[in-house]
Amino acid sequence: MNLLRNPYRKLEKALGYRFRRKRHLEEALTHRSWRYEAPTSNTGDNQRLEFLGDAALSLVASTQLYHAHRDHREGDLTRLRSVLCNGKTLAEIGERLGLGAFMRLGRGEEQSGGRARASTLGDALEAVLGAAYLDGGLKAVERIYKHLFTALASGKESATAQDNPKGALQEYCQRRWKVGPAYRLLEVTGPGHARRFNVEVRIGDRVAAEAHGPSKREAESRAALKALQELNESPSA
Repeated sequence: MNLLRNPYRKLEKALGYRFRRKRHLEEALTHRSWRYEAPTSNTGDNQRLEFLGDAALSLVASTQLYHAHRDHREGDLTRLRSVLCNGKTLAEIGERLGLGAFMRLGRGEEQSGGRARASTLGDALEAVLGAAYLDGGLKAVERIYKHLFTALASGKESATAQDNPKGALQEYCQRRWKVGPAYRLLEVTGPGHARRFNVEVRIGDRVAAEAHGPSKREAESRAALKALQELNESPSA
């Protein structure tokens, strides 16, 4: 009954890392509410490990992104690291891992839905990374990062462009050509209550994309996103 001796085997497989000292993982999965209800327990809660995991993840993510994106400037790397390491992303990964099922919670926390709470899952994953650091150093954190975070990086980068296409195009152009994009309003059509703004975006002396929208700002955003998509499809352009 190996599974009984190691109740975390399924979680370790999902993490891509096997803990040598299970007590670290047990502490990472112990919510403070459980600790309050079991004051005589020798196991602490995971708050201190959260602090350690936050620092370890930041360093490992910085290193991995630095090597994976050699054409990115500091601002690009900082923003991508922030998106990868924020609470929302950590909670998403924690939910995918089924982390809540392995946690030790107090009765009140359990009854209020703590196992599915985003903040609880994100904090627990951070604590697990801190536990991995104690168990196996930065190499252990790197293994988990590569298993869980690497595939997310490209998707999160695309999502960042979707959120702020004009900013993403500005940085792309500055990085590649040392010039910024220029937007020009071509025409405004339609009645006052249903205006249609046509805009083009130029990079240097060529038109990169043209788009329309219900406002000048929206049209510019759409043109920027279209330009980014075309540039990514034709990187030699």
